Amino acid sequence: MMKPHVDNLWLVALASKCKSLSPSHTIILAFVFSLSWLILNMIFWAHPGGSAWGRYRWAKLFFFHRAIPGPRGVPVVGSMDLMAGLSHCRLASAAESCGAKRLMAFSLGETRAVVTCNPEVARDILNGSSFVDRPAKESAYELMFSRSIGFAPYGLYWTTVRRIASAHLFCPKQLKASAHQRLELANMMAEALDCSGKEGEPICVRNVLKLASLNNMMYAVFGRRYVLDSANTETAELRDLVEEGYDLLGQLNWSDHFSFLADFDVQKIRSRCARMVPRVNRIVGRIMAERDTTGLDFADVLLSLKGPDRLSESDMISLLWEMIFRGTDTVAVVMEWILARLVLHQDVQSRVQHELDAVVGKTRAVTESDLTDLVYLTAVVKEVMRLHPPGPLLSWSRLSIRDSTVGGYRVPAGTTAMVNVWAISRDPDNWPDPLSFKPERFLMGEEITDLRLAPFGSGRRSCPGKVMGMTAVSFWVARLLHEFAFEAAGGVDLSEELRLSCEMKKPLAVRVRRRMN
Repeated sequence: MMKPHVDNLWLVALASKCKSLSPSHTIILAFVFSLSWLILNMIFWAHPGGSAWGRYRWAKLFFFHRAIPGPRGVPVVGSMDLMAGLSHCRLASAAESCGAKRLMAFSLGETRAVVTCNPEVARDILNGSSFVDRPAKESAYELMFSRSIGFAPYGLYWTTVRRIASAHLFCPKQLKASAHQRLELANMMAEALDCSGKEGEPICVRNVLKLASLNNMMYAVFGRRYVLDSANTETAELRDLVEEGYDLLGQLNWSDHFSFLADFDVQKIRSRCARMVPRVNRIVGRIMAERDTTGLDFADVLLSLKGPDRLSESDMISLLWEMIFRGTDTVAVVMEWILARLVLHQDVQSRVQHELDAVVGKTRAVTESDLTDLVYLTAVVKEVMRLHPPGPLLSWSRLSIRDSTVGGYRVPAGTTAMVNVWAISRDPDNWPDPLSFKPERFLMGEEITDLRLAPFGSGRRSCPGKVMGMTAVSFWVARLLHEFAFEAAGGVDLSEELRLSCEMKKPLAVRVRRRMN
């Protein structure tokens, strides 16, 4: 948690020296205190970037560095409004207005923050050795994520759990071993769509996709298999917990940015977390007790570890829950955006299906080994990820552990840093005709190796499960498009809703027509 600033403690010390004060003296002293506080905060607020940056500048009065441009916001509060709603859009607009697309400073209460809309500066932040930590977030701490890969402080513990996950859950061997489960889920999704398609009713694809994604991660983590049936009480409870967690982690918590609110639960986030954690422990504990100990799933791997790699029970639950929590969201969100774009752009859908017919034919189903030959489908997936990155601000910010130089500016230790990949991917300086949906741009032979396209981040804190996630996305989309033609059931609304990930505000409703048996 953040520690209170001590800028005004001299006022408290002065008051403590006064043994007795008359009412009139008390009023005068209170007026002097209030006026001093107001003057100090107005001085801080006048600094580029707002109050938090001004406070730091005055604390380092004799250290002169070029100020990072940025909005001042509101005195004391700063630019909290920039993080409300579609914060990636607000931040991009503010950076454009301030002429600070390379690097913009702003204040979130007492928190110093910077954001970049430039791929070169993004590389300095994401791949550098200074921004390897995460900012303190009360909801993450309360939900046990402080010991997970996403939020654990950079150090030996974080390095250990990241290595364990990379070696045993996200490795090529495990990806190959779980291919049959993705195939089984693809069959279930096709069957669910086929049944609904015969009835002619609009299908909300989000429900099917999130159930499939949840099932995929439950098998990888616990070896647990379900039928794609929303009536299943265990999957219903898991989905409810995941949705509640998204709301809590995605909410802007004022207690994270104002130390004087740390002892208060103004937004009821702490109490909601307190009610949720026992439910998580209960269901994860029950699943652990009931699972088949085949030695093939991630839970068995964690239980088999010895020596310094052995994790405590609470750390195991934290890590396992993070895998379910994060793995369920991204795959379903990306697939819904892909289907929405293909419904809107029927010519692109037809071209993908023509490629599928040419590579796979109409006498067998798509397999994962076909994916390397589906060049146009790969381009479609990349184009959707460019226009609709699941984490437009890479979900979670970085925290600098030491003073560093970023984009030609001095960024002090303890600064929260964000990368606006949404703005980078829609900048005409980076992409020609950036707002148009053109998968062909990825067929020009140019390999995108920089951070113009980095939906999963880069560097030490990049998403460790991106290969597993994108394999599921590409295979399931290929399978569904091979078997079905998708049409809109009504209008398609591409408006966004930013929670932990950036979802479609209005769930996609489609009608399907079978293309092959």
